[in-house]
Amino acid sequence: MRILFLGDVMGRSGRRAIAERLGPLRQRLKADFIIVNGENASGGMGLTAAHARMILDAGADVVTLGDHAFDQKDMLAFIDAEPRVLRPLNYAREAPGRGARVFADGRGRKVLVAQALGQVFMKRPFDDPFSALDGALRAHVLGGGVQAAVIDFHAEATSEKMAAGHFCDGRASLVVGTHTHVPTADAQVLPRGTAYQSDAGMCGDYDSVIGMDKAEPMRRFLTGMGQGRFTPAEGEATLCGVLVVTDDRTGLASAVQPVREGGRLDGAP
Repeated sequence: MRILFLGDVMGRSGRRAIAERLGPLRQRLKADFIIVNGENASGGMGLTAAHARMILDAGADVVTLGDHAFDQKDMLAFIDAEPRVLRPLNYAREAPGRGARVFADGRGRKVLVAQALGQVFMKRPFDDPFSALDGALRAHVLGGGVQAAVIDFHAEATSEKMAAGHFCDGRASLVVGTHTHVPTADAQVLPRGTAYQSDAGMCGDYDSVIGMDKAEPMRRFLTGMGQGRFTPAEGEATLCGVLVVTDDRTGLASAVQPVREGGRLDGAP
């Protein structure tokens, strides 16, 4: 199976790139299944129901969220009505929606998609991500109940993301980091067969400060004072992510490669 994962969609620029390029990208990469992190698609903070529908209509099979999952309040109700949108596993038990679910590709092959939030340097306390992931992977055994398993580890610290990769090695097809909006150069297949990349990067304008218009972040760094809100940069976006090829029998990765399509990072390794 060929699975494409794209990192955090950032504002209007990211949404536009998804709408215009996701279909052609699926065809070019011959992707069987596509997962998109929509965490910052609506004004850079969260995801509205309308924007979630747009990403799904553009060709995403699943949309994952993150620590801003419910910044847009209509997501509180929408996520229960739309099973293709996932919030983190280790949110409070009372939170709406689910953090893991099994889907099927066009040929009926079953794919577990799960997301967990890291704890290191995150602003709010979340439950232990490792035990949450362990429960999901035990319930859906790779090469048994599911033909593939993808983990979106939404976290700040690279070390915690790497630990999650090794924790899931041999039990997931792909563990990929999101949240920090900068694609890392460490795409690899781990010793037991799980593909890994510390951060997928964002789907947004890279002439920016992690997707935000440069002026306000620069002002705060230089003076320690802010004069307004952060707003997403609106130049041409690069779609950033990772493509993994899996063995249908074992569910393990046979190959992994970074994806950089369009915008300033087009074709970058």
